[in-house]
Amino acid sequence: MAGTFDAVIFDCDGVLVDSEILAIEVELALLADEGLDYELADFKARFLGLSDRAFCEALDADCQLRLGRALREDFLDLTHQGRRAAVRSRLQAVTGAAEAVAAFNGPRAVASSTGVEFLRMKLELTGLWTLFDPHAYSADLVPHAKPAPDIFLHAAREIGVAPGRCLVLEDSANGVLAGRAAGMRVWAFTGGSHCDDATAEPLLKAGAERVVCSWPDAADLFRQA
Repeated sequence: MAGTFDAVIFDCDGVLVDSEILAIEVELALLADEGLDYELADFKARFLGLSDRAFCEALDADCQLRLGRALREDFLDLTHQGRRAAVRSRLQAVTGAAEAVAAFNGPRAVASSTGVEFLRMKLELTGLWTLFDPHAYSADLVPHAKPAPDIFLHAAREIGVAPGRCLVLEDSANGVLAGRAAGMRVWAFTGGSHCDDATAEPLLKAGAERVVCSWPDAADLFRQA
């Protein structure tokens, strides 16, 4: 593995911070109130890694198809309120994340679908901000969110590393597709609380080259690079 990548770009939600399990809880409850019920595995496969705009567009299409009406106009506001309340009271870093990030000595960045302010809040609350500052980038900064490659290409430009020399750590099929479209190597990370035995397969199908089940495993691999 030595010399095969020069920089690591990390997704945030579900990779560095254990926020996906909180967001899914909030979103599924709000959608059930709206009359939209989803199987958990299908919901994660379709929607994890999307920006808020893409998420709401897809939900609105489902609402039109299944219920014959548009998604309520304040759905995203309610989602933001619920997510922020859950993050403020319950967010934790994924176990071992800080140690693993510190184990990699090269350039590193965060590339997330989360909004700029919320991304910083999550990283600060979990003590991870200083490991990346100023290289934490939101999809708000680029024209197209994941699964488009824009955010990963933006991060690579900012840290001054060619895309082909970057490694991406992702927990969603949309994120894996984005990393691969950027011409980067991608590892699937399945150490978040939202992951289960079925998580790895769609990530491998999307193009991840290997599965990393925990941050201690990732740290060991980083030390070999």
